Amino acid sequence: MLDTKYSQYIQHRIDQKTKPLGALGLLEKVAFQLALIQSQGQESAAEHIELNKPRIIIFAGDHGVADEGVSIAPSAVTQQMVLNFLNGGAAINCFCAVNHIDITVVDTGILLPIESDNPMLISQRLGTRTNNFANEAAMSLETVERGIELGAELVSRTISNGTNIIMFGEMGIGNTSSASAILSALANRTADECVGLGTGINNEQLARKVAVVEQGVARCKGLDPKSILTQVGGYEIVQMVGAFLGAYQNRTPVLVDGFIVSVAAYVATLIEPNCRDYMIFAHRSEESGHKILLELLDAEPLLDLGLRLGEGTGAALAMPIIRAAAEFYNSMASFESAGVTV
Repeated sequence: MLDTKYSQYIQHRIDQKTKPLGALGLLEKVAFQLALIQSQGQESAAEHIELNKPRIIIFAGDHGVADEGVSIAPSAVTQQMVLNFLNGGAAINCFCAVNHIDITVVDTGILLPIESDNPMLISQRLGTRTNNFANEAAMSLETVERGIELGAELVSRTISNGTNIIMFGEMGIGNTSSASAILSALANRTADECVGLGTGINNEQLARKVAVVEQGVARCKGLDPKSILTQVGGYEIVQMVGAFLGAYQNRTPVLVDGFIVSVAAYVATLIEPNCRDYMIFAHRSEESGHKILLELLDAEPLLDLGLRLGEGTGAALAMPIIRAAAEFYNSMASFESAGVTV
């Protein structure tokens, strides 16, 4: 839990800016959260919000459940998109370039490994791809534990290199099926409520996807979060869970992307509830399950652009809002300093 001893001072600093109370809406909440996070363990409240070396980590992994025809594309596309990230050609590359965000791409276990000396690429492979959770557990508990550990260690290294705000993205054919199953199992919601169209499947594929999710979730009754990850999780999702926990351990805020990243965030809060204090939610996804997640996490997203791409694109697009919140906290005049009387 965040130490709130400086909350009153931070709120007063925000309220004394030259504006009506609350007139900057969500920007004020973001500034308050960032200032409170950066005041942790300090002898005084943060007078200046620092945003250093923002970085997005894209976790890529393949899913055996893709064999069930729940996606518009085969598993080979995961590797092709990772290559696209490395070559600078994806949407996330464009948005990171314009918003000055560095990118790391992590192979958590894709079907076709990439041999590359590109410094953007990190290999943390947990396997070739998960098992098909329609028929059996996606992975072992040992693999889940190792994935969480690897994700936390990577984030800790990133933060030790100077990053103090971080984002996560994902890539993996079939991963909306995994995310939907995790949500259904953890939140006791039906597959129909949690399953969406992903990247654009047809109605026949949607029905198949719902049925597959129901098959996996049927094995999850009474299980704890990590055991649910063994049954229906994905390699990239378990490493993102660890990444959220690593950010919490290092008192670093995470700008949270859409549905799949938010599933990992939700699992992380069930393992360590206090990590919720370090999450800022970037946007509301078009995926049906994301609305459920935002309610469960008591989250108010910054953007609602109709996005359903993944890759961390929503988080990258929200970064200018984070910068604006920091800038008004740092530089906007107070009534006293501006000589404004109200």
